[in-house]
Amino acid sequence: MVVRYALEGSVATITMDDGKVNVMSPRMLAELDAALDRALADRAVVLLTGREGLFSAGFDLPTLRAGGPGALDMVRGGFELAARILAFPYPVVVACTGHAIAMGSFLLVAGDHRVGATGSYRISANEVAIGITVPRAAVELLRQRLTPAAFNRAVTLAEAFEPEGAVAAGFLDRVVPPPELAEAARAAAVAMTGLDMKAHAASKLRAREHALAAVHQAIDADALSFRAGAAR
Repeated sequence: MVVRYALEGSVATITMDDGKVNVMSPRMLAELDAALDRALADRAVVLLTGREGLFSAGFDLPTLRAGGPGALDMVRGGFELAARILAFPYPVVVACTGHAIAMGSFLLVAGDHRVGATGSYRISANEVAIGITVPRAAVELLRQRLTPAAFNRAVTLAEAFEPEGAVAAGFLDRVVPPPELAEAARAAAVAMTGLDMKAHAASKLRAREHALAAVHQAIDADALSFRAGAAR
């Protein structure tokens, strides 16, 4: 297993840990989706976190470079997971334990409340730096959370943000010293258990209606582009 699930009270902690850099592999995506299913059944506030020093380095590059249906399914699955988090009917707190690159950063902007550890790690949509056009779905996820200036720098220049700068940009809501991260994120999640969940879910969907529509349309458009490229 690369994802652990622990329910304590009304908070479900979902921890990504593949022992390496927490790539968004097909296995990781499937286990994250299953963990969200459990949280939904448990009617729990979600606390999503990574291994110490690292949140996620993004998609599994060998699968991506191999192309074909496997790569398409992985990429589509990653963005569908982000869209699911964006619309999840219970609050989702994200504890950013370290580097959040590409798909890792897109999961960050899908969360409701993002707490990061201080440190020298970076948060980046690095596609342009490695010769990849930023997917449309990623653009829409970033657009709905980042400031206009940071959005343009992140998408077109692949700017890497350190934690404090990531707060100003919109990737994170706040940062705390690493020893305080787990407690701060859990405290935020526990506080959210007092919300009226029906009102939370309805308000979230109302507030994000246009963003969610844009993300889902972008996922379909990206899939068409991927298939067209593979056919050439």
